[in-house]
Amino acid sequence: MNEVFLTAANQFRQKLPQLTQNQEAALLYRNSLKVLSSWAVDREIFLTESEKLRARFDSERGCSSAKAARLLKDGKAELFANTHPDPYCVPYMPGGSLFMRNPPLPIEIC
Repeated sequence: MNEVFLTAANQFRQKLPQLTQNQEAALLYRNSLKVLSSWAVDREIFLTESEKLRARFDSERGCSSAKAARLLKDGKAELFANTHPDPYCVPYMPGGSLFMRNPPLPIEIC
């Protein structure tokens, strides 16, 4: 691709929205719960571990912005380190075992 095409494409590329620290913390918490659901095989284990996770988030509520930025950076690194190699996927979604099990009939047959 030449430089003219790249500059034209960059003009129309949407920029990611800038999230506040509260939004980043909520996103980190939600992603942490998703990773935790991949690791926890039993619902009771998931509930107890999610309570511990919530307590970790609540213990740092209301800290300074510099400490919050450091905690978010450390939390994202910990989330990346604990990501499951084969994450749980809902069966009827793409990648699940039920996805397209009964695909619709081709238009030619209908």
